[in-house]
Amino acid sequence: MRDVIQKMLEAETEAKRIVAKAEAQAERIRAEARRQAQQLVQKGRADTRAEADRILEEASRRSESQRQEALARAAETVEAGLQLDEQLRTRAVGGVVRCVCGET
Repeated sequence: MRDVIQKMLEAETEAKRIVAKAEAQAERIRAEARRQAQQLVQKGRADTRAEADRILEEASRRSESQRQEALARAAETVEAGLQLDEQLRTRAVGGVVRCVCGET
C-alpha cells in the first residue's frame, strides 16, 4: 500500500512538473506571438506613414505646379490687358506730354 501511495505521489509530482513545463512553454509562445504582433503593427504603421508621406509629397508637387501654372496664366492675362493699341498709346503719350509741359 505504501508503495502505491509513493507511486501516486511521484505521479502527481511528475504531473505538476509537466503542467509547469507546459505553462512555461505556453507563456513563451504567447510572448513570441505578442512580439511578432507588435512588430507587424509597427511595420504596418511605418508602411502607412511612408505611403502617407509619399502621397503628401506628390500632392504638394502637384499643388505647386498648379500654382505656378495659375500664376503664369494670371501674368499673361495682366500683360495682355496692359498692352495698349497704337491709337491709345499715342493719346496717352500726348496727355503725358501736355501734363508735363503744363498744358491741360
